[in-house]
Amino acid sequence: MAGGGGKPFGDNVFAGHAAAGAAAISASAVAVHPLDTVKSLLQLSAAGQKQKMEIRHAVDRLMHVSGPAGLYSGIGWSILGKLPGLGARFGTYELLTAFYKDGREDNHVNYSEAMLAGITAGAVEAFVCTPFELLKLRSQVGSAIPMKATNPANVVQESFPLLSKLLPGHVPDMRVWNGSVSLLSNLSPKHPDMMGALKQHPWMLTGSGKPPLPSDVQVPSRVIALEGWGALWRGLRPGVARDCVFSGMFFSCWQFIHTAMLTWQSVNMNPEPRNLEEAGPVPPLASSLAAGFSGVVAAAASHTFDTAKSRSQCTVIPKYIAMERRFLKWRAPGMWIERVTGTSPADRNVLFRGIGLRMARSGIASFVLVGSYYLAVDQLL
Repeated sequence: MAGGGGKPFGDNVFAGHAAAGAAAISASAVAVHPLDTVKSLLQLSAAGQKQKMEIRHAVDRLMHVSGPAGLYSGIGWSILGKLPGLGARFGTYELLTAFYKDGREDNHVNYSEAMLAGITAGAVEAFVCTPFELLKLRSQVGSAIPMKATNPANVVQESFPLLSKLLPGHVPDMRVWNGSVSLLSNLSPKHPDMMGALKQHPWMLTGSGKPPLPSDVQVPSRVIALEGWGALWRGLRPGVARDCVFSGMFFSCWQFIHTAMLTWQSVNMNPEPRNLEEAGPVPPLASSLAAGFSGVVAAAASHTFDTAKSRSQCTVIPKYIAMERRFLKWRAPGMWIERVTGTSPADRNVLFRGIGLRMARSGIASFVLVGSYYLAVDQLL
């Protein structure tokens, strides 16, 4: 601590910046999570509704079901995802821009280079964050859906292990089961106990083609058991498209504003600096405002992919349906751009829902992230 001037991390620069980054990410996530929750509910409202859900309707429903605590539903998953996700985004960006600046006298990055580095950083961030965003989103949906009361069917399901294989929220339908048995009775059974084997499959017992609600499958163990490990990365394609566009626009816009502020500072300097690096650092408040404005622009440019990802992650696809699609070589509908980005053609009319909330959320989050980071670094190092 002798060389640290009484600071908590002293000369340990890496640990100090890591702690400052973690504190800044947590602060920004907590500050904007209510906006994110309401935005998600607007995006996930039914596509066929004649009257679009308004913000006050979403808030009223959330308050009625979960109270004020519902606004922070899934905050834990959000923070857990943003810590490695934003670390990967900014870390990848810094590595790529260091490569671009290598050998240059002015240590300057062009706008196109900042955009390319941001696009790559966004792809890395999407892969890291997708599982956490799926669990966060389903938790947010669960906060707006009333919990089912315990009934005899639930008690029976807990008493018999066989019934625990049922899809969440479904109960046995003996009429459908008897109908299935009668249809299969004409087949020559080669299996010694065909009826017993069929009972191991939940969709044969329920007779329902409807998948469970996402709020019923929000715990990691249930997601993996019902949908498989691959479900944790559902929505990866629209997520990659969203984060590539967001990061590319964010970093190129931020670089443009940063260069403009340094140029403005250098105008009144005497003698005039040889390059922008000699114009001095940008004040923390100005840098935070630049990040906030860049976040607003980036959110507006990438919002349609954010809606596509949210709606994709809230679609529960049991493993047996996914297996059937692979066997049948099922091809996703829509134009080629929709297939590449994972956007459903049925969602074309709802892709801009919640864009204002997301722009506000991204702007505030970026402002708080950069501002609290500078503040934390000043206190820790």
